[in-house]
Amino acid sequence: QVQLVESGGGLVQAGGSLRLSCVTSGRTSSSYDMGWFRQAPGKEREFVAAISWSGGDTYYATSAKDRFTISRDNAKNTMYLQMNSLKPEDTAVYYCATGRSKFVPLRTTSGSYDYWGQGTQVTVSS
Repeated sequence: QVQLVESGGGLVQAGGSLRLSCVTSGRTSSSYDMGWFRQAPGKEREFVAAISWSGGDTYYATSAKDRFTISRDNAKNTMYLQMNSLKPEDTAVYYCATGRSKFVPLRTTSGSYDYWGQGTQVTVSS
């Protein structure tokens, strides 16, 4: 059974940084695209960033571009999201996700993803 576990969330002041991690268990993650999404209170879940199975292609929401960096270490079955210059509007629960099929591009649509982690809370104070 595929399981995703996020970690690294917390409380940080505006302008600060956090690095989120997502560990995959139950299979080798190296053949599957992965992504990060977030959901703020009262809002719909939204795309943050995605990375291809090889790590060669990355995609970002406009809000994340130039501040966040998605990466992966397939040897560790781990994906990361480095978040810099955090803003109060980045406050949300952050989820990692992946797909069921190998080598299938998943990109920005949450419905394309099949497996989700439980989420990690990121709170940015002003």
